[in-house]
Amino acid sequence: MDNKQKTLELGTKPVGKLLWQYALPAVVAMTASSLYNIIDRSVIGQVVGPEAIAGLGITFPFMNLSAAFGAAVGVGASTCISVKLGQKDYQTAEHLLGNTVTLNLLVGLAFMVVCLVFLDPILRFFGASDVTLPYGRAFMQVILLGNMITHMYFGMNAVLRAAGKPRHAMYATLFTVACNIVLVIAFVWWFKWGIRGAALATVTSQTLALCWQMWILSNKNELLHLRRGIYRLKSTLVKNIIAIGISPFLMNLCSCLVVIFMNNRFVKYGGDMAVGAYSIANSMGMVFFMFVMGINQGMQPIAGYNYGAKDYGRMMRCLNLSILAATAVLTVGWLLAMAVPTQMARIFTTDPTLISMSATGIRVNMLLFPLIGFQAVVTNFFQCIGRVKISIFLSLSRQLLILVPLIVVLPLFFGLDGVWASLPASDGIAALIAAGVMAKYMRQFKTSPAQ
Repeated sequence: MDNKQKTLELGTKPVGKLLWQYALPAVVAMTASSLYNIIDRSVIGQVVGPEAIAGLGITFPFMNLSAAFGAAVGVGASTCISVKLGQKDYQTAEHLLGNTVTLNLLVGLAFMVVCLVFLDPILRFFGASDVTLPYGRAFMQVILLGNMITHMYFGMNAVLRAAGKPRHAMYATLFTVACNIVLVIAFVWWFKWGIRGAALATVTSQTLALCWQMWILSNKNELLHLRRGIYRLKSTLVKNIIAIGISPFLMNLCSCLVVIFMNNRFVKYGGDMAVGAYSIANSMGMVFFMFVMGINQGMQPIAGYNYGAKDYGRMMRCLNLSILAATAVLTVGWLLAMAVPTQMARIFTTDPTLISMSATGIRVNMLLFPLIGFQAVVTNFFQCIGRVKISIFLSLSRQLLILVPLIVVLPLFFGLDGVWASLPASDGIAALIAAGVMAKYMRQFKTSPAQ
């Protein structure tokens, strides 16, 4: 089936089959990515100790910040490439590919140098104590030295999806996870390299996957491939990439700021073990939320196409099925969190104190999980139909406008319990706001469907 036929089926094929077809590779890839956190934290917690888990939790903002810069290049470039391929402007698409390589190298290098020079002060700002600082430093030194590889790996995966190779992008992700599982066990468990071994396993697996990606994109028989003369930065292309990438950059940056607030509050009211418990609870929650992110990626082309075609019935069926699927997945996560939180925590550690705190954290963090599926899908839906400002507002409202004030206020009255309570409280308020915005939009939509 050629690209034109694939596009046309978005308006003809049954919506349920389409959603399954488009969401499955994304769900597999996103879920596999979340295993990074599970694997690293589990092996580190079991072999190195509970303090290492807390030290790893301090590095969360680093990961979000790196992802923010990576998204600014990767998402922006892949979107521009998709547009140019649709316009059959293959020469510009290839120059975008070359500029993506160059930008990833430059951004990755700059991020690495700045963060390595100021690593200890940054970790202190992120909430590191005298106990957790050595662990965070040891992990991030290795991760930062491989930062250019990480940026390039995620950037090339985005390019593969834009070039009509979503399965190849999924295979790269699955290979990286499988390789990471083997290497983290070897480096941490067998060779006793500690937290540095976990970081080295991550960088090594991404390096091997990147080699395969570059091999695919170097094939001259491919419509989009690497060649001489495409790597010199062009101001017009760079501006277009950054203009589109600024939205995911800001969202990831906000996630970074929220984690910094959370870590500092947990250190203040609960100590290093509370940071470790938050790291474990967050990792478990992300396993299920990655399913929702995959569903959202599958919904995007279907909802967007049918909105453009003014087939609002198909658009709403896609939205409703996505909400139903996301709610079902997160309800399963909620049931497990309520029923077996202690068993979940034991995956990461054998320390009784950390297990107890993590079990409580898992329950509280996932208390209103079924509502998050609705909020996340609705937020993504507005982006699909071009209402980007509404989408950004709904996304940032949960992270900044609601969660940050709650993190500041609730602990003043309830201490550590107030820090934990801010998580489900922000989820519930954000879901209510999303429901209100959606209801208002639907009234306008029924009044003036062509607008």
